[in-house]
Amino acid sequence: QVQLVESGGGLVQAGGSLRLSCAASGGTFSRLVMGWFRQVPGKEREFVAAISSIGLTKYYGDSVKGRFTISRDNAKAVLYLQMSSLKPEDTAVYYCAAAETSRSVLSMTTTRTYDYWGQGTQVTVSS
Repeated sequence: QVQLVESGGGLVQAGGSLRLSCAASGGTFSRLVMGWFRQVPGKEREFVAAISSIGLTKYYGDSVKGRFTISRDNAKAVLYLQMSSLKPEDTAVYYCAAAETSRSVLSMTTTRTYDYWGQGTQVTVSS
């Protein structure tokens, strides 16, 4: 069983930056495909980014492409999301997710493809 704990959320002004972290335990991190999703009240969870098990392949949702960067440190079992040029519409609860899969990262864009989820961290971008 994999446990995921997000951190790094907070309040930031539009145009600013923030880095989220997701610490994993209870599994072999280097074998997991990892992803970030976000959700606002009343809406479905939205795909943000995904990264392959050894970090060679990354994939981004259209709304964050060019502004967000996903990365991972397998030695520390930590997933990151560096967010830049933040906009008020980026305000959401951000979740990290893990999957024990051999599927391509490009297909890991829906919630049902992931096996484990963190509790989420709130990001609020003020205008």
